[in-house]
Amino acid sequence: MSSPAIKLRDGVLSATIWRNTSTEGKTYYTVNPQRSYKAGDDTWKDSKDLNADDLLAMSELLREAYAWIKAQKRADAAGRKQSDSTTAK
Repeated sequence: MSSPAIKLRDGVLSATIWRNTSTEGKTYYTVNPQRSYKAGDDTWKDSKDLNADDLLAMSELLREAYAWIKAQKRADAAGRKQSDSTTAK
């Protein structure tokens, strides 16, 4: 299993960003929001379910994820442009 590109956290909430490659070789990103909780046996579990109190904090994590992905896409495009100009010489 590959590792995530980055994991953003706010307390028990997290947004994990994954860098993926399509069959055409293009890079795209996916985000998995989740909430961690302690089960009755004191083990930590993860859930995609959020409480009402989690919504604002998760929306901020998703905003951070969006900004991170947007910056990565710019960096990816700049890297491709640099690579194309170097290859064309």
